[in-house]
Amino acid sequence: RVDAALTALLGEGHHVLLTADAGPEARYRRWLAVSRGAVRAVVGTRAAMFAPVQDLGLVALWDDGDSSHAEPHAPMPHARDVLLLRATEERAAFLLGGLIRTVEGAQLVETQWALPVDATREAVRAAAPLVRTIGDGDQARDGAARAARLPSLAWQVARDALLRGPVLVQVPRRGYVPRLACERCREPARCGKCAGPLELTDGSSAPQCGWCGRPEAAWHCQECGGFRLRAQVVGARRTADELGRAFPKVPVRTSGRDGILGAVTGTPALVISTPGAEPVAEGGYAAALLLDGWALLNRPDLRAGEETLRRWTGAAALVRPATEGGTVLVLAEPTLRPVQALVRWDPAGHAARELAERAELGFPPVSRMASVTGSPAAVAALVELARLPEGAAVLGPVPVSGDRPGGPRGAGDAPAGEHRERMLIRVPPGSGAALAAALKAAQVARTALKQTDQVLVRIDPLDIG
Repeated sequence: RVDAALTALLGEGHHVLLTADAGPEARYRRWLAVSRGAVRAVVGTRAAMFAPVQDLGLVALWDDGDSSHAEPHAPMPHARDVLLLRATEERAAFLLGGLIRTVEGAQLVETQWALPVDATREAVRAAAPLVRTIGDGDQARDGAARAARLPSLAWQVARDALLRGPVLVQVPRRGYVPRLACERCREPARCGKCAGPLELTDGSSAPQCGWCGRPEAAWHCQECGGFRLRAQVVGARRTADELGRAFPKVPVRTSGRDGILGAVTGTPALVISTPGAEPVAEGGYAAALLLDGWALLNRPDLRAGEETLRRWTGAAALVRPATEGGTVLVLAEPTLRPVQALVRWDPAGHAARELAERAELGFPPVSRMASVTGSPAAVAALVELARLPEGAAVLGPVPVSGDRPGGPRGAGDAPAGEHRERMLIRVPPGSGAALAAALKAAQVARTALKQTDQVLVRIDPLDIG
């Protein structure tokens, strides 16, 4: 969409698009055109942060809270940090845009490194949809919510909106039923071989492990001996099946990892999407249902609230304004801070409060922090070798998420059956470079001592759970 907008603004041949989809030959040809000064503007994904634009005048980044802006390979740069350095070194303008303000963006404003560019409250009210909430207590009293996943108000909002246009349904999890539990004692159902979580891939197959893929047709609960399973988390495809049966005459379309839709027409339809894969609707959606808010808010992560608000706002922004009947229904406790920020459409206020709490607790981005992950002996050896700067606080060790029963697996998690630990090292502001140098020297010393156990070191990790 940005490529098309730049073409309309500048005309053909005045900018290049740098993405992996272009292929290596086309990408290298465009890279040479930029480095030689034949093209003065570049738009692209994460790797475009290194594009050798001559006489750089402006760097711009959209939605810096999106995890795709963080490079997963060493040295793991974030596009925001790289562009900040380039803007400073080359004396260029820096523009950070998005539907929400991240804590890092709020810190730039707080320190007066950047100035806020905000719409007036009148403009926000004119463009924003009406946001309504349904809390856990309301769902507990609703018979329809106990029998199905959607309370009566959600069915009513969807039914009325389908008379006027498409309805977006955001589901936090992909798949059919990605998490199962014992029906009797609610204990998570796990694989008998690797202890991975059991899941259903469709409505007729047997449960299988989400880690090793082993089927578990004869599963029984290790806690209570039960043999019956219940859905602990419902995925996008199961939601599409349920809504398709509830609205048999309405087309149902899905958008997610298996296939992302770019756009949909303005005719009535149900669009089931995972966060970040929402297609743009012609004329905007008549309504949006944001399901299973607890699945996003209850993640054991420092950024859970910020990330939840980012995903909700991304979906709500595709809905028509309230003056045109646009409605967003959030299934989450109304008193929670991200829910209130969405209702008031106040992401800047949410970011400012998050920043104040981080400052009080000494978490990034106010302080600098490093995570050290590996086997217990390797982590202990590296921290012992490191000459940490004055004021450093060592937190942990704790098992990484892949070792925790029921915990989600992610980058750097231990393979099944292997135990790993993580230690966090926190230093005051201004000591980040000294911390990085100390950990680098310790890694070099481990190599000289022929300690071969791998240790992953990350500075200011995105996920602090």
